[in-house]
Parts: sequence; C-alpha cells; structure tokens
Amino acid sequence: MSYIRKKTIEGLKSGDKFCISRTFTKQDMLNFADITKDFNPVHFDKRFAQVKKFDDCICHGLLIGGMLTEIGGQIGWLASEIHFCFKKPVYFGDTITCCLTIIKIDERGRAKAQVLYKNQHDVLVLEAELSGIIPQSKEKEILSAMISEGDITNKLK
Repeated sequence: MSYIRKKTIEGLKSGDKFCISRTFTKQDMLNFADITKDFNPVHFDKRFAQVKKFDDCICHGLLIGGMLTEIGGQIGWLASEIHFCFKKPVYFGDTITCCLTIIKIDERGRAKAQVLYKNQHDVLVLEAELSGIIPQSKEKEILSAMISEGDITNKLK
C-alpha cells in the first residue's frame, strides 16, 4: 500500500505534505504529444525552442503539471479546480520533485492544496493550486477494503 493511501485512510489534515519525483525523458514527451495531439514545435525542434529563448526543446507544461495526479489519485481526491503558474522550462533529463501540501479542509471534505514543483537544482519550475473533494468515511472504508483485497488496480503499492 502506498504511504499516501495509508495516510488517507488514517485521515488527512491541513499541513499534510506528499512528495514524489520523476525524471522526464524525450519519450515521455513523445507519448504525451501522441495522447494530447500537442505538436507545438517548442517540444520538437531546438531551433524553434531557441527562438523562444529556451536552451533546448522543453517538456509539455501539462505533462509536468500532471504529476499532482499521481498524489491525488493515491488519495482519491476528486479535483474541481487546478490553477497552474509556469515559472521555468523543464528539459528532457530534468528530475522534478512535486510536493502537494494540504492547506485547508472543511467539514464537508472540500479541500485546497498548494503544489510546488522544483527541478534537481531546487529551482521552482511550476506552482499550482488544487481544489476538490477528499475521501470521507465511506470512501475511506472502500479504500481500506481495496487494500485488504490486494489493491489490484494500484500499480504504486
């Protein structure tokens, strides 16, 4: 069971923080482009990227931003709003650490989180704010049952 899922079952609270890291490759970008049909040349052609003042081709912003869905998916967070503020480019080979910190939970399970993404040089590349609904007692019971059954749909055990 992932530590994020375990913490969710135990009960989330303001101040809880979850971090993951990932190194992005050109193949990640190609897969994302195929799925989204975003073939912006800034991702494919160094000359085009350099005209935009980048050192090289860059990863898709939403590919990087999507890291928060790994954390949210382990929680069972139902997102209603996500706001992104892109700060710096992410290049192939960069390792990004994404940290989600819960900043508010109301009595109905409506929650907000701040999400910070930093590269291997500890440079902030992306900020996000996430709002949505976190699991309440019935959902936590189901998560617990899923885990006791082997959590077969969760590849992040």
